[in-house]
Amino acid sequence: MKLKCLIIDDEPLAIKVIENHLKEFENIELLGTFNTAIAALSAIKEKDIDVIFLDINMPKMSGLDFLRSLTLKPHIIITTAYREYAVDSFDLDVLDYLVKPIPFSRFLKAVNKVSHRINLEKEKLNEPSLKEDPHIFLKVDKKLMKIKLNDILYIESLKDYIKVFTRVGDYLVHKSMTSISEELPENFLRIHRSFNIALNKITSIEGNSVEIANRRIPIGRNYLQEAKQKILNTDISD
Repeated sequence: MKLKCLIIDDEPLAIKVIENHLKEFENIELLGTFNTAIAALSAIKEKDIDVIFLDINMPKMSGLDFLRSLTLKPHIIITTAYREYAVDSFDLDVLDYLVKPIPFSRFLKAVNKVSHRINLEKEKLNEPSLKEDPHIFLKVDKKLMKIKLNDILYIESLKDYIKVFTRVGDYLVHKSMTSISEELPENFLRIHRSFNIALNKITSIEGNSVEIANRRIPIGRNYLQEAKQKILNTDISD
């Protein structure tokens, strides 16, 4: 099921950048673009919108004032040239805050975040017809790969790249371990500066290491106490 989105921004160039970024995602449908927040009100009321990419400084009504006026609001990703509104924005429960010019790598992180949040919400509603296997998009060989989170075994850092090991194959991605770790849900755990693992894929624990898919993965000294506590208190059966 595709996520439905709107763009609200008074700068045509900024709208074009977001439109071009969105073309890379097969699971997102852009339903409209608007130059003012007021112009978007009818679309928000009439259509089931999942996420809005919202500018802050706009004529007639600012993005933040617009947010304060909404009773029921979709997920909001702020897109602005100004950093100083971040605290006020997060106080209004925005999902992410992107500073222009928005690089695709940062945009991808925001989309992964909103996709994960919406999947969790649908699971809580217990509506099987709406549920989709939780997933993440990673850029592999110049194309975005949709990778199911339940397929990921572990992730290894290789200098400027990470290697994602899954049940169906391995993927080399130009991304940092810190960045990917921030995008993963709580059933993943970083146990070493070079490894992040899926807790439910552990087959055994021995000393300061775990075994996943017949590979022994070390637990770093700085991660040892937290890692062992979380692993031993987690159901590691898949």
